[in-house]
Amino acid sequence: MQKIYSGFILLLLIFSPSIFADTALEKFATLENSGLLMVDKFGHPILSDQANTAFIPASTTKLVTAWLALKHWGEDYHFKTHFYLDSSTNTLWIKGSGDPFLVSEELIVIAENLKNHGIQQINAIGLDSSLFQENLLLPGTGVSQNPYDAVPSAIAANFNTINLKKIKGKVVSAEAQTPLTAYAKTFSNQLKRRSLRVNTGPDPVNAERYFAELLAAFLRKQGIIVGDKIVRGRVDKQARLYTHTNSKSLAEMVTAMMKYSTNFLANQLVLVLIAETNHRPANAKDVQQYMEQTLIKHFHWTNFTMKDGAGLSRDNRLSPMQLVDLLHAFKAWKKLLPEIESNIYAKSGTMNGISTLAGYIVDDNNWQPFALMMNQAVPYKFRNRIAVALANKTVRH
Repeated sequence: MQKIYSGFILLLLIFSPSIFADTALEKFATLENSGLLMVDKFGHPILSDQANTAFIPASTTKLVTAWLALKHWGEDYHFKTHFYLDSSTNTLWIKGSGDPFLVSEELIVIAENLKNHGIQQINAIGLDSSLFQENLLLPGTGVSQNPYDAVPSAIAANFNTINLKKIKGKVVSAEAQTPLTAYAKTFSNQLKRRSLRVNTGPDPVNAERYFAELLAAFLRKQGIIVGDKIVRGRVDKQARLYTHTNSKSLAEMVTAMMKYSTNFLANQLVLVLIAETNHRPANAKDVQQYMEQTLIKHFHWTNFTMKDGAGLSRDNRLSPMQLVDLLHAFKAWKKLLPEIESNIYAKSGTMNGISTLAGYIVDDNNWQPFALMMNQAVPYKFRNRIAVALANKTVRH
C-alpha cells in the first residue's frame, strides 16, 4: 500500500506546489534518508514516502516500550518493593523489583512505614538485586556522566542520578528532599559550576550503594539507628516485614517517560517485563528476544530490530508503517503522550544525525496516527514544522 502511494505523493510534493505548498513539506521532499506516513481516521494514507523502509527510530522506541508495559500490566499498575528482616543479624533486606520511580519522596514514606512496623535499630542494609543480571549493560548506553546514560539496576533511587549544587563554596544536595550521602560527595570535585547533575556511574553496584545510603539517611531522620554496613545477597528465609507500593501508577510513569524521554525509566520497564516473563535475571539478549518476538506475534512485522527499550542503540530499526501500526494499538493510551504543538500529541527522537517524531494529529476528536523519520541532519525542530504542516493538511483533507 505504501509504495503505491509513495511515488505518486512524492511527485505531487515536487511538481505540484499549489497542492502541497507548505515549505516544510517541500523541504522534506528533498531529503534522501527519510520516511513518512500519515493516515486518515479510516487508516488510509494521506501522505506516504518510504513508509516501509526501516530507519533508526531513536526515542520513538519508547512508544514500543510503553505499549509493551501497558499491555502487560495495565495503566493502573503500581510497582511493589519488598522489605525483609533477618533477625539473626539484624539486617534489613530489600529485594529489588526494578521499580523505576523510587525517588526520594517514596523513600521518605518507606522510612516512615518501617518505623511504624517497629524498626528501631538495624546493623546493616542488605540488597538483593538478583532480578537483573550482574554488570548489566544494554546496547547504546554511553559512558558519559549525563543522566541519560544512567545504567539500569534492580534497586535504584532517583533514576540513578545525583543532583548537587554549591552554596557559598559548600557542596550540598540540589534537592531539598534528598540528603547528601557519602557516595554523592565523591562527585564534589567535578562541581565546577553552581550545579551538577550526573548519573551514579557505569557500575550498577554503585547505584545500589547510593540507594542504600539514601535509605539509611531517611531511616536516621526517623530516629532509627542504622549501621554503616551494606551487604549483598539473596533474600531466602527472612521474614517479610513490609511491602511498599509506589504512589505512581504505570500511566503516570509512562507520561513522565514520554514527556522527559527518560532512558533509564524505559529500560527499567523492559527489563522488569522480561524478568517476570522468563523467570530469570533480565539480560540484554532477552531484551531483544522479548521485544522482537512480542511484536512479531502481535503485528507480524518483518525487517525490524529492537535492542533496547529506550532507543539508545543505533542498531534499532523501525519503519514509519510499523510505528503507525503501533500507534493504532496504542490509541487506548494516546493521552499519555505530550502535546508538542496545538492538537499534535507525539514522541520525538533525537540522536546525532537522527530526528524522528511519531504520534497523533487530532482533528475534530479524530486521532490520526503519523510517523516521521529522518536519518540525516536537519534543522532544530524541523520535525515539528512538518507535523504542523501535516496537521494543516489533515484539516483540509
